[in-house]
Amino acid sequence: MINHCFKRYFYSAALFISCCFVYSCENDERIINEWMKEEPALEVATNIESYLSNGGIVKAKLTAPLMLRARKDKNNDTNYIEFPRSLHADFYNDSTAQIESWVVSKYGKYYEDHNKVYLKDSVIVITVQGDTLKSQDLWWDQSKGLFYTDNYAEYHGKNQVINGGKGMEATQDLKTITFKEPTGVMNVTEKEF
Repeated sequence: MINHCFKRYFYSAALFISCCFVYSCENDERIINEWMKEEPALEVATNIESYLSNGGIVKAKLTAPLMLRARKDKNNDTNYIEFPRSLHADFYNDSTAQIESWVVSKYGKYYEDHNKVYLKDSVIVITVQGDTLKSQDLWWDQSKGLFYTDNYAEYHGKNQVINGGKGMEATQDLKTITFKEPTGVMNVTEKEF
């Protein structure tokens, strides 16, 4: 009799546990989709100070209050680093590691796979000689050491003010600048004219 009760209890418990397993194995598509949803990989850092070097020579120093780094995913075709709250970059010359120019901007986005930085909103480039380039947006090609834009840009140098209505291209030390459809005032001697 005890053996018979034990078997009955055992089978009842096994049936109950089996029902629990069957019930728990039911797949809710909404829950599975939520678990499988791919979130963009985003890294956040504050109070950034970063150095760019080439061949052991420091080329630039970047400071920014906030940095967001996103990796490639189905929505992004390239890795990028975003500076949504401004940035400041100092550019150094090759020989003495002294600052030759710097750039400030309220927003920046660095495309890692292309080695280019997009700057926008009050972009200003200044050299140690005081030459100044201003634009609302500007690209910096790190590989070539060039700034360029297809939009309005303004250059202030010694005895000259040049406005580029359709854009410009300049070396990062602002020694060579080419404007598209320029207007402005330049002081030139008769010999230069």
